[in-house]
Amino acid sequence: MDPAGAADPAVPPNPLTHLSLRDRSEMQLQSEADRRSHPGTWTRSSPEHATILRGGVRRCLQQQCEQTVRILHAKVAQKSYGNEKRFFCPPPCVYLSGPGWRVKPGQDQAHQAGETGPTVCGYMGLDSASGSAAETQKLNFEQQPDSREFGCAKTLYVSDADKRKHFRLVLRLVLRGGLELGTFHSRLIKVISKPSQKKQSLKNTDLCISSGSKVSLFNRLRSQTVSTRYLSVQDGAFVASARQWAAFTLHLADGHSSPGDFPPREGYVRYGSLVQLVCTVTGITLPPMIIRKVAKQCALLDVDEPISQLHKCAFQFPGSPPGGGGTYLCLATEKVVQFQASPCPKEANRALLNDSSCWTIIGTEAVEFSFSTSLACTREPVTPVPLISTLELSGGGDVATLELHGDNFHAGLKVWFGDVEAETMYRSPRSLVCVVPDVAAFGSDWRWLRAPITVPVSLVRADGLFYPSAFSFTYTPEYSARPGPPGTPEPATGADALLESIHQEFTRTNFHLFIQT
Repeated sequence: MDPAGAADPAVPPNPLTHLSLRDRSEMQLQSEADRRSHPGTWTRSSPEHATILRGGVRRCLQQQCEQTVRILHAKVAQKSYGNEKRFFCPPPCVYLSGPGWRVKPGQDQAHQAGETGPTVCGYMGLDSASGSAAETQKLNFEQQPDSREFGCAKTLYVSDADKRKHFRLVLRLVLRGGLELGTFHSRLIKVISKPSQKKQSLKNTDLCISSGSKVSLFNRLRSQTVSTRYLSVQDGAFVASARQWAAFTLHLADGHSSPGDFPPREGYVRYGSLVQLVCTVTGITLPPMIIRKVAKQCALLDVDEPISQLHKCAFQFPGSPPGGGGTYLCLATEKVVQFQASPCPKEANRALLNDSSCWTIIGTEAVEFSFSTSLACTREPVTPVPLISTLELSGGGDVATLELHGDNFHAGLKVWFGDVEAETMYRSPRSLVCVVPDVAAFGSDWRWLRAPITVPVSLVRADGLFYPSAFSFTYTPEYSARPGPPGTPEPATGADALLESIHQEFTRTNFHLFIQT
């Protein structure tokens, strides 16, 4: 690659790569007609537009003005029959986070006559809903202590007339003033008639729960919806909340490992296993506990079948004295406490529980969409939001390409490495390929770099809409010494031993990928 183009830091090096560009893509901004162009064409923004975009992308990266929409929901939903309404439990909820939400949209039309209240409202329903008020629920967002906005859809259900086996939730967000922000979809949700009462088999794992998966736990006294409480975390403590639920990672625990250390153990969780629950947001954990199956308000101590969705279960703290009923995780109004069970007088392999120590377990999903509207000059919706799942590098040295795998890609997207645009080829809605920019684009002293350079990987839409990602790209320097003035003695052997060791640790290519955690 030719490093000469890096002299002006405000303008991307030209050419960035070894590939030539079509004149048409150099002369005009990509339009809607270009978005429908055939896959397999290398494109890049015009130099004038790229200069404008580069300043905006740099501001987005420095100020971290992204907006994030996070949808949490259960993996399965019970179907309603006749006139009954089995509301989803736990109810789907939406969190809006990121500093970009605090930049009030539509300053020219909002805040009229002292207008107050949330700047965005949401509507959630099933993907087959007609949009009527009966099938779509309005979400009223409330600000949380952690500055996130929270909304919950408590009255959604699958009607008897819906014969599908799977569906998705649809979230429509509208800014104050009527401007539509976009339509966001959940993960796929499986419809079941009722929790399976049969002994689960690993031959059919659709409803089984695996180690490392996300779950929610709730307690419902006397099957009353109004009495439902969810295991959650507030102010660093476990609580039983009536309005908000938390997702927990369910790990198969090792009795010999230290607290918080989870050696990778694959497989489906069975009753009688030692497990640990870790909050996905705070990382707070409960002590290791033995998960037990519950039947007729008794913990079954001799059952080892796989756990299934919406099963009743109990969590026993290990170390109970022989002959006793054991100590179990329990709720007392909003507090999470321990309950001392008593042995069953008729059956030795059972322990008598109270209602508050019986929990229902269900798998959960979360999908997150991140974007920033501060760079865009458009009234078009931000959706579909592209989601990057994996990166695949090909080549190295002077010529390398990076393939992005994910969803919701289109020909109007360009890949950016930091504040440098890369030549991009649209292959399919699940694949984008770009040419890795020359390292010279990131500084004039690139030849004498002593440490790797890591830049974030993001996507920018043709109208300037910015989509950050959790991925980054690292340039690894080759070993070389900066030339000194005339007469400077050669550096002693071993003076660059540290650099040499770093160089030898990496593979022979110049490029390496890391995921930001």
